[in-house]
Amino acid sequence: MTAGRKTGPRGPYAKSAQRSSDILDAAATVFSMHGYHGGSLRDIARQLNLSLTSIVHHFGTKYELLEAVLERSDQTTSGDQAFDFDAACAERGVVVATLERVQSSLERPELLRLFAILAAESSAPDHPAHDWFLARYQRKTKELAAAFAYDQSLGRLDPGRDPVTLARLLIATWDGVQLQWLIDPAADMNRSMQSFFAWALPEAVHAGTKDSSTPVGH
Repeated sequence: MTAGRKTGPRGPYAKSAQRSSDILDAAATVFSMHGYHGGSLRDIARQLNLSLTSIVHHFGTKYELLEAVLERSDQTTSGDQAFDFDAACAERGVVVATLERVQSSLERPELLRLFAILAAESSAPDHPAHDWFLARYQRKTKELAAAFAYDQSLGRLDPGRDPVTLARLLIATWDGVQLQWLIDPAADMNRSMQSFFAWALPEAVHAGTKDSSTPVGH
């Protein structure tokens, strides 16, 4: 007798996982529209026609839900599709990896809006997400600096450039370009980031074009 192939969680476990995913989707929508302080658990429950008790059962507190939304959003490109940015940097360089991520970002404006609103809110030290965003920016700076240093070791980037400074400049430019695009979708995010790299890191653009099977910017 042949055993049936497992296809993932079933029954109450699958239903619970789906309900958690639905709550995260609704919370992302509410927080991206109203911010953390402006959005409530009742608003999220109302989006799904659920009771407040059901939301609390899955996530406990409003902050726990916020943190879950941020963690999931920070690891995805379009809601549930993982994008290994570190691997892309190692394989194709920071320039190509960033432009690939920028392209995928065009498909998730609601997640970019969520981060833009909450990052601005969390600049206040007493905001519940302040420490989360502080740690995120520190981690992203460290990871990008390491990726730039790796590019230097492979000859993709001038070894005289300071990787930490480049990391901070890239994050600042990337966040700013995304914000302009959210405010005015006619602003070409791809072209703006391509222009930044061509101006700031021309040698990396050239190396990325050679290393990648897909030309930079396409």
